[in-house]
Amino acid sequence: MYSTKRVYLSLGSNLGDRYAMLQKAVFHLQKSAGTIVAVSPIYENPALGFKGSDFLNACVALDTTLSPVALLKVILQIEKALGRKRSSQPGYQSRTLDIDLIFYENEVIHTPELVIPHIQMHCRNFVLKPLADIAPQVYHPLLNKDTRNLLQQCQDRSPLKKCKTRLFKNRTAFFSQFQYIAIEGNIGAGKTTLAQKMARDFDAIPVLERATESPLLPKFYSDPSQYAFPLELSFLVDRYRQFTEDMTSYHHSKRLIIGDYDLSKSLIFAKITLPTEAFKLYSQVFDLMHKNAKKPGLYLYLHQNTERLLEQIKMRGRPYEQSIDAAYLEAVHKGYMGFIKTHFPENSRSIDLSGLDFVNRASDYEKVLEQLEEYTLALMW
Repeated sequence: MYSTKRVYLSLGSNLGDRYAMLQKAVFHLQKSAGTIVAVSPIYENPALGFKGSDFLNACVALDTTLSPVALLKVILQIEKALGRKRSSQPGYQSRTLDIDLIFYENEVIHTPELVIPHIQMHCRNFVLKPLADIAPQVYHPLLNKDTRNLLQQCQDRSPLKKCKTRLFKNRTAFFSQFQYIAIEGNIGAGKTTLAQKMARDFDAIPVLERATESPLLPKFYSDPSQYAFPLELSFLVDRYRQFTEDMTSYHHSKRLIIGDYDLSKSLIFAKITLPTEAFKLYSQVFDLMHKNAKKPGLYLYLHQNTERLLEQIKMRGRPYEQSIDAAYLEAVHKGYMGFIKTHFPENSRSIDLSGLDFVNRASDYEKVLEQLEEYTLALMW
């Protein structure tokens, strides 16, 4: 194994969701190749040397212990995994993703499979400009000029447009931009477990619902008509207190907050459990509280089929939940769907957990994160 080396890579895409391709490439590099230490701004530029759609280009700095050849193999695997199909036809072509190895420390390599420094880097301003943004004083070991001087002397004057949307070094930084992620779902869907796992993995602060311990819950399940209003009101008060006290103090830490509920949950359940007149009164109280509560930057709904929900409710063994039936769970699901459609049209995402066991299978947990990643990337560009 090599000692840690600083490597610079150029990323480009002009097919499909170009931004998503670049960001996914960064995530894959972070996972498989080393540690991303810097990411340049994104630039948009015309295709060079052939007719095609405009490219998005960026550069990243990577610390790696992989040898140059091993790193090249990882790069090719990432390109293939993200849809790159290499053609036997001569000349340049459009592509979903292109990752070029520009510098590997100050090494010079010239073999049939790998040339470092990249043989054409000094002729391409779409490589030099983002590279100069993150490594202005890195010297070309053959030309004996730093990146900034190479850019000044580059004869390629094709237009570059700096994009407002940026790339993130890793998933932690990417998800942190939302500040507060609310994970919602039906009873037994796995909200708390997922919130705890994500908080651990993304250095976030978990905000977990305290109201599940309410002494009114067993009474509600045995006599809903009598205890529905006091139960829902107690939930609302407790959730509001947690939001106004805990969430405010957490906000000052500038860390991502991941909650296993959102305050709006109170309104969804109240609409199901309360009669019309009681719900009207409840809604007025809710509106007064909700306008002062922190809103989620990303609202995530976990969808699980009713049969699996009943199984998981039975497995966790809370006596007062054992009387919950399929009809109630389906009503809860419809309540969430109606609320999401009217209140969170853009920043809400539903993740299908059918057939997934993210608690016991790491691969299923990764699939959940990939779904979330896919959905949120679509919001960015």
